[in-house]
Amino acid sequence: MGRRALPKINPAIDASRHLYQLDDLQPPFQPEQFFRQVDAPLCIEIGSGKGLFLNTSAREYPTHNFVGVELAKRYAHFAGSRLAKNGFENAIMISGDGLKFMADYVADASCYAVHVYFPDPWWKERHRKRRVMKESLIQDIQRVLVDGGELHFWTDVKEYFDTTVELIDKVSSLEGPFEVNPESPEHDLDYRTHFERRMRMNDKPVYRSRYRK
Repeated sequence: MGRRALPKINPAIDASRHLYQLDDLQPPFQPEQFFRQVDAPLCIEIGSGKGLFLNTSAREYPTHNFVGVELAKRYAHFAGSRLAKNGFENAIMISGDGLKFMADYVADASCYAVHVYFPDPWWKERHRKRRVMKESLIQDIQRVLVDGGELHFWTDVKEYFDTTVELIDKVSSLEGPFEVNPESPEHDLDYRTHFERRMRMNDKPVYRSRYRK
């Protein structure tokens, strides 16, 4: 089930405070350069797609700061423009490689939560080395989480879910997986991501896990 075409972006929207290019940033990532609430809990989403999670979370948790990282430039642009349109001061998009951002930019024990939702499954055996949920990222997630911080990983591919759960247990000391009970959505904004909405509206299974440092 591939991605649908993006709606057109209003060229009048100024996204300069909500959209950044990873290659233009200097490590380490410093929240005070992007957010007014410098001491707010920092949450990172790797692979933000159209940005539904960022937009709904920024609205629901105004005392938290959110950073989304998306490799596809057009999706990062769209998500950043949505944040700008909604006027959120606690959420930004970064266009670039989420693995690089986590490895080279994010400081130790600086994140309240890391979210990874429906990453590309790379079905073929020879392509699985391209999967996001690999040993290096899992170890970076453990490194950047504060004590008590959480990892949220969801996928619609059971094989990906099972192998990732095994890998997390093998290469990290994160506690879990804890059971995640999905709420019954009443409208579109109850879904965390656009992909989850599509899967559930088509009665497709979603596999969810939550871990704690």
